[in-house]
Amino acid sequence: MQFTDFRQLDLSRLPSPCFVVDEVAVERNLAILKQVADQSGAKILAALKAFSMWNLAPLTAKYLSGTCASGLHEARLGHEEYGGEVHVFSAAYSEIDLAELLAFAHHIVFNSCNQWQRFQPLIQAAKAKRPELQFGLRINPEHSEGSVPIYDPCAPGSRLGIPLSELDESCLDGISGLHFHTLCEQDFSPLARTLDAVESKFGHLLAKMEWVNFGGGHHITRSDYQVDKLVERIKAFSQKYDVQVYLEPGEAVAIGTGVLSCEVLDITWNQLNQAILDTSATCHMPDTLEMPYRPDILGAGEPNEFAHTYRLGGLTCLAGDVISDYSFAEPLKVGQRLLFEDMAHYTMVKTTTFNGTKLPALAVWNSKTDELNVVKTFGYEDFKCRLS
Repeated sequence: MQFTDFRQLDLSRLPSPCFVVDEVAVERNLAILKQVADQSGAKILAALKAFSMWNLAPLTAKYLSGTCASGLHEARLGHEEYGGEVHVFSAAYSEIDLAELLAFAHHIVFNSCNQWQRFQPLIQAAKAKRPELQFGLRINPEHSEGSVPIYDPCAPGSRLGIPLSELDESCLDGISGLHFHTLCEQDFSPLARTLDAVESKFGHLLAKMEWVNFGGGHHITRSDYQVDKLVERIKAFSQKYDVQVYLEPGEAVAIGTGVLSCEVLDITWNQLNQAILDTSATCHMPDTLEMPYRPDILGAGEPNEFAHTYRLGGLTCLAGDVISDYSFAEPLKVGQRLLFEDMAHYTMVKTTTFNGTKLPALAVWNSKTDELNVVKTFGYEDFKCRLS
């Protein structure tokens, strides 16, 4: 799903390791999302939990209606750098964080009736100062579409969203919208089934709302996504219940737009060839271990597909800091650069400095003009200042 041919980029111009995002590809994705919004009447928000490279905030703001956040810091970033609407959902709010959010956020979604009721004094005081404030509840339709339990918000026993059996409908005064989320990297059909479940369980409440948020996980910008069906279903849902529909994709903004460039530090052998890289699965691309999945490398193949197979591992002390096995047409060399593909989303936002590992630099590249901007590099102080 890489939309840019990064072979055009001279990797010697980059520090290593480095995340590189093609702004041309990002704008392509944003244009598709805006087309969906324009045709369907939905408002689309950028989910900062997936991609929050705010160097591209002005570009994002040209196409989308705002941002959605999972807590105070993401919400502040959306407010300060992106503009537009700021929507927030958290599994639970502390009183101090909620007090700050009430000063600038537009939609605040609660995960339980308990918190919605508990914070009424704060909420009412904020509403008196900012009448435009909107509040919602996250519902759990108890309909799973995810194939990986760790990414399934509707898995049995999930802490996310309110099941119908736990929804106190007597406390809905002041609630103007409902939010749900069931998808992860999926196309239209799972959303259609989710909407059927939502309407079946919560349909009696939908017409009482002003807005409904369909959550994220929509791979709208993928080449095989059924955009026409999505547009028609949004229009039908909006007309049926007279609500404003929101979508909050994160990956769809950044899918196919970026790579992680790294360098081979050493070649060793233990039952098979081993290549140690200056990047790390656990520090720089943890989803490869959590999901898990095998990221593509530009020019590489499956084990034994080409003449030279290596196990690629990170430089940390974690025994399991292994990315996967890959084959190459030519032997790898110390100092050689490799490109892991589709590494813009859920990578930069999850990096850590375990073992004091250096964070990858951040760069924005324009694949049309070849302009390259190394936005930020990281060093010792970034590691040190996190700890005390």
